[in-house]
Amino acid sequence: MNRRSFIQALAGTAAGAWLITACGSDSKGGSSTGGGTAKIVLVKNAWTASAIDAEIAKQLIEKNLGNPVEITAIDENTQYDGLASGKLDAVLEVWPSGLSADEQKYFDNGSVVNVGKLGAVGRIGWYVPKYVIDQYPTVKTWEGLMDPAIAAKFASAETGSKGRFLGTDPSYSQADEPIIKNLDLPFQVVYSGSEAATVAELDGAVAAKKPILLYWWTPTAATAKYDLVEVELPPYTDGCRAVDADIKCGYPEDVLFKAASAKLKDKDAKVWAFLEKFALTNDQQLALLPSVEIDKKDVTEVAAGWIKDNESVWKPWLA
Repeated sequence: MNRRSFIQALAGTAAGAWLITACGSDSKGGSSTGGGTAKIVLVKNAWTASAIDAEIAKQLIEKNLGNPVEITAIDENTQYDGLASGKLDAVLEVWPSGLSADEQKYFDNGSVVNVGKLGAVGRIGWYVPKYVIDQYPTVKTWEGLMDPAIAAKFASAETGSKGRFLGTDPSYSQADEPIIKNLDLPFQVVYSGSEAATVAELDGAVAAKKPILLYWWTPTAATAKYDLVEVELPPYTDGCRAVDADIKCGYPEDVLFKAASAKLKDKDAKVWAFLEKFALTNDQQLALLPSVEIDKKDVTEVAAGWIKDNESVWKPWLA
């Protein structure tokens, strides 16, 4: 849930650098004139919905279009060089609030193409479990977090007298440090390291009914499981994030979209057309996410089950 960079999430990410972290390295494959044998490389970012999107697309492409498909796990902030070069073919869940100016240039020069809305709408924000609001009603808005006595309720060994704000995977696009600084809140961001680590922290806090404030997003299964409530930040307006260092507002609503290498259309027009039609709504994602995030089922199994039960949904994608 990348989702996503008003600021460069990784200070060490140099423009133009990218790393492939999944199995396999040769992504060229054959041409689309070779009987649909071109290997397709789909991106999987570090959040669950992205993995589900990619796996559903993989299974449908392989079974119905005949292309072998590789899923490559890669940081959302470092995928665009690979897409531009054609080493990566497509990513199925882009959070527009996470696009930095450097990343937008790939779309502007035409090397990476927006191939249409995914169908889901994302929302990034600051969240607390409902019991925190019940205990400390002023925490419902950011003004309530200005009180040092309230902030101390969220403190940890790392933050001392300041409250801990729990960030997630550092590769995700997160603007919480400048928001906290510019709103003069007595909090310090501590990154969990991963989505799974964030959920583990949340699970422990909820079990002990301890105050916890964290970066989170919807759609996810955890929002309902842990009864998370969004803390009201100053509302997003056009221009309120024009300069990263001056950010004083919340995150915008994200109309998620799909992106593909411009080279894919010539490589395999059938796959391109399929990806243009591929769509999953919030409700469809939310029906799938608990199986992976809560029941810990394998994404491959969950995707196969969805495909089996939803032919009427995906059949038109292949028309």
